[in-house]
Amino acid sequence: MEIWINPACSKCRSAIDLLDEEGAAYTVRRYLEDVPTPDEIREVLDRLGLEPWDITRTEEAAAKELGLKEWARDTGSRDRWIGALAEHPKLIQRPIITADDGTAVVGRTEEAVRDALGRG
Repeated sequence: MEIWINPACSKCRSAIDLLDEEGAAYTVRRYLEDVPTPDEIREVLDRLGLEPWDITRTEEAAAKELGLKEWARDTGSRDRWIGALAEHPKLIQRPIITADDGTAVVGRTEEAVRDALGRG
């Protein structure tokens, strides 16, 4: 199991605390420092069953500068969104937990983190 975090994020810290309380084995990826490649973002999106705009923090300054709210949300625009996430990782919703069973969750709630724990 791997968790993508921003240490300054309270939701990330809460997820880590819960994983620790449950004795989970996991690795931490500080995705603002160890920026995911477009291919890694595609893989996580596939595991999440989501599109890039579903995990984009559209209220961030970079999102506003790019005008993301105006971008098309369709198959033809998918790579553009993924490129923006790779170039501006702060736009990626957090934390993202990849489970050993090949799935992933956005762990913003205790329930979501527990769901990931149940997946191994």
